[in-house]
Amino acid sequence: MIRAGIVGGTGYTGVELLRILALHPAVEVTAVTSRADAGQRVDKVYPSLRGYCNALFSLPELDNLLACDVVFFATPNGTAMTMAAELLDRGIKVIDLSADFRIKDVKEWEKWYGMEHASPDLIAEAVYGLPEINREAIKQARLIACPGCYPTAVQLGFLPLIETAAIDVGSLIADVKSGVSGAGRKAELSSLMSETGESFKAYGVSGHRHLPEIKQGLEIVAGGNVGLTFVPHLTPMIRGIHATLYGRLTQSVDLQALFEQRYQDERFVDVLPAGSHADTRNVRGSNRCQIAIHQPQGGDTVVILSVIDNLIKGASGQAVQAMNLLFGLPESQGLETVALYP
Repeated sequence: MIRAGIVGGTGYTGVELLRILALHPAVEVTAVTSRADAGQRVDKVYPSLRGYCNALFSLPELDNLLACDVVFFATPNGTAMTMAAELLDRGIKVIDLSADFRIKDVKEWEKWYGMEHASPDLIAEAVYGLPEINREAIKQARLIACPGCYPTAVQLGFLPLIETAAIDVGSLIADVKSGVSGAGRKAELSSLMSETGESFKAYGVSGHRHLPEIKQGLEIVAGGNVGLTFVPHLTPMIRGIHATLYGRLTQSVDLQALFEQRYQDERFVDVLPAGSHADTRNVRGSNRCQIAIHQPQGGDTVVILSVIDNLIKGASGQAVQAMNLLFGLPESQGLETVALYP
């Protein structure tokens, strides 16, 4: 049985980890941390977990995590990088859901995240936790940097086209919408439903911190520079990411066949039939990415629709998928959940 710890057990991604791991047949959650709720039963704070989790919240201190085989960080940016080295030195695997180890260029990370990196020596070692690209590297990792929700949807959407040089990588456009849970579980005016309801807005148009992460991933695949315009939007739903991706084709290609062949062995990427329109409600509560491909009027513009649940394939589910690979378990174990409908 894998002994798992969760640092930051009261945020949305932390609670999703608890929900998924509570039914995972190979995992026992032995530590859950929260400064605000230390000493309280997890299922008192979250009654949805009654009968599934008997743990007590503890303080996020090293001594409370030493009995773990793996520790998930479901924390704000800047926390995992202060604790990861000590855990790794003790042979404990680390899976970080924040952005602390995603960007390989330390100076670039510091520019976008506005703080000095506490463990720059670990960045080169960290494996980017997108299984559809880095499956074999994840299996050998000590430290996994889970992708962000926007980067997951965008990279999975563009990946087959870039791998086959079927698209002009100099002028890619990612027009992406997120539910309000993507902002995290905090009392912030701009993410209150009464502020976001009956409204729709773009933000971070001049530059969003997920931009360098997306570009880094695409450029590794492309083997060179990628020109990407990324515009995120906030939409009045609780969870979900809808990425509408645009590019110019450089060759004649059967787009449907290309995507179906690339993802035919991927349990958590579902290429929809030709002519479909991907819908966030069809992945809500699941670890699936659904993709639809269009070529409007048969021209040289390709439009890819890529949808995920930002809290699952965009965060906690993907983290568990990586954990399964890390410990030699079936990749889909604990994640075989049908999406919620309606």
